[in-house]
This record gives sequence, structure tokens and C-alpha cells, in this order.
Amino acid sequence: MLPALVARPGPQPVADRPDHAAAVLRAVLDRGPVARTAIVRATGLSAAAVSRHTADLIGMGLLWQPPESAQPPRPGRPSIPLDIDSSHHLAAGVHIAVPHLTFSLTDLRGRVVASAHLPRADRPGEVLGEVAARLPAFLSRHAAGRSVLGLGVVTGGWVDPEAGVLVENAALGWRDVPVRDALRRAVRLPVHVEGHARALAHAEMLFGRVGAEVLVHLFVGNAVDAAIATGGVLLQGRRHGTGGIAHLPVPGSSRPCPCGRTGCLQATVSDRVLAATAVAEGVVPRADVQLLVRAAHEGDERAVELCRSRLRMVARAVRPMLEVISPHAVVLTEAATLQLPHLLPELSRELGRADNLVRAGSFGPDTLAVAAAVPVLAAVYQDPSGLHTVGSAR
Repeated sequence: MLPALVARPGPQPVADRPDHAAAVLRAVLDRGPVARTAIVRATGLSAAAVSRHTADLIGMGLLWQPPESAQPPRPGRPSIPLDIDSSHHLAAGVHIAVPHLTFSLTDLRGRVVASAHLPRADRPGEVLGEVAARLPAFLSRHAAGRSVLGLGVVTGGWVDPEAGVLVENAALGWRDVPVRDALRRAVRLPVHVEGHARALAHAEMLFGRVGAEVLVHLFVGNAVDAAIATGGVLLQGRRHGTGGIAHLPVPGSSRPCPCGRTGCLQATVSDRVLAATAVAEGVVPRADVQLLVRAAHEGDERAVELCRSRLRMVARAVRPMLEVISPHAVVLTEAATLQLPHLLPELSRELGRADNLVRAGSFGPDTLAVAAAVPVLAAVYQDPSGLHTVGSAR
């Protein structure tokens, strides 16, 4: 019987002293099923070290050895592949958005096992109380006896994951919310708090199709955020404030912002503003961005043009930043392009790019569910040796 494990929040491993168990685990994630000899080549570790770490990871239920193929045996020592074990452990997550909460469970490859949407209360204490009250039943229904490694809590705005604090989310009207402290005892799991743009950038680096040395992730919803990664490492900044693009100026916009200025990006292109504009122009009957996206999907040209217009405004605001960073790829998470990816070239054209710089994210309708659980999975892959037992899995 395998021990149940949890992923402990904590600092990332030092870049120039990588955790060897983490290197082995990532090699299997990236290449598995993969032979130990290939792990040796990929990590630069000795064969003895790889054997030792793989044995430990198998014992923890993070790796497994699939049955040998039915191919004829080869001379010499057989090459037995290893793969990520997705049968024993799960990561739980909650994404806090303006319209609703998204609860999720994913396996160790970031695949969604279960998800659910719930209404969101207004005040932080009420929302976190609802999470604490509803999470046990959600896990009981869907975990099926597997160990839950931790809870990720993800939202927009400025998040300090080290402190476990939501510093500011203007779309929610929340400031200085101690998310980790409020939930840790109630849910009896390690709690990992993160901003959704950084969580999705991390998800792309771990599980996504977008392989890029320098990656910028843009999240455009009611909150408008960015994340920047280079060499597989997310840039953090002071109190993890890198990626705050909500107040970038949009050329030509005079829309007032709560900050006191006019023309700020979030105040100009947020889901709320886009939906209200669609109502004012008679495109949809009520202010719901999903109604607008549905109308665009059904071919309403007015709806399509509103979606294109938002992409053009986003491009004009972020273009100077992207010219400075010069990323290899820009991933966009945004309501319309999740369902209508053929609109993505509008952003590229406005950026003056003829290549495939701008790409859709890898997770489609599961985007928010994946984002919610990724902080837990990131902790596992950064430091599997930091996991510790909390009893036995059933």
C-alpha cells in the first residue's frame, strides 16, 4: 500500500543546484514511457543515481514501470520503460473568477479528472468559507480513494504565492486576502496560491504543446494579466508582481479606470466591459460574455467584430512590452479565441507579425480547471523529494 503524499509549499530549487529526483521525474514527464538509459542521457546523472531515484519515485507512486511490450527480446539487459504514474495521486484546485468558482481534480499529467462550477459569493471570507465547506464532498465524490497532494487556489490580479496572499484583484474588489492561512487548517491540505496567468504559463511548460525558450502568457478576462517565462523559469519580480499589465495604456481609449486614469487595458477590454458593449449595441440581451461568444460562433458579424476589436486593443497595449521582451511565443487565454481560434491572427496582424508568434493555449475548455491545480503539480515536479507522508492511501 502506497503512502499518501502531499506537496509542501516552499521556495523553488536553486537553479544551479537542481534536485536530481526532480530532474529524473521531469525527464519521464517529457519523454515517457522512457528507458533508464535515456534518462541518464537526458539528465547527465550516473546510471546508479538514476536507478536510485527511479526506485524512490516508484515507491512514492509518482512513477511506474509499464508491462514490457510483446516485441522479441533483445540481447543483453532488457530496456524496461518508465512512465508517470497517474493512478495513485491527484491535485485539487479552485479557480476564483468573477462569475463563478471552478473546482477541479487533475492527475499527475495535468489531465482533468473532474471539475465543477459553483456560484461565487462577494466577500473573500464567504468565498473561502464556501471552498472549505464544499471541497471535502467534491473530493469524496471524485477522488475515488486516490491521494490528494494539495489544493491550488488560483485567481487573477496580483498574487504573492510565497506568502499565500492575494495582494489585489480589482475585478473582484479584493485586497490583501490571506488565502493560504484562511484555508490551510480548514481543508487539511497544503495550499498553493498563484495568479492564473503564471499558473497557465507553468501548465504550458509542464504539459502543453507550446515549447518556447521565452514565453509570454496573456490572460484576458475580467482580470487582465500576463506571465513571462524564460528557460523554463517564471519571472517573479518584487512580491511576485511581474506581469501586472492591467494598467497598460490602450491607444485611443478614454474609458475611465478605478485607478483614476483613463484608457487602462483592463478597464477597456475586460469581459464585463465587452459584454456591456454587446448589450448596448443590441448584439446580446444581457451582459454575459459567453452569450457574445456564442453569437460570434453562430456567425453574427457584429459579435465577431466586437471580439476582433478587443484583440486589436489588447495588441496595441502589449506591443511595446513584447517588443522589449522579444518572446518566441505568446499564448493567449481569452473567451472568444478559446472557441474561435481562427480569430487569433487578428492579434498577430495588429502586432505586425506574419509568423505564428501568437498561439492558443493547450487546454481548451479545461483551461481554468487545469490552472487551478497546476500550483500543486508544479511543486511536485520542482521538488518530489519534498513530499511527505500523511497516512496511507486507500
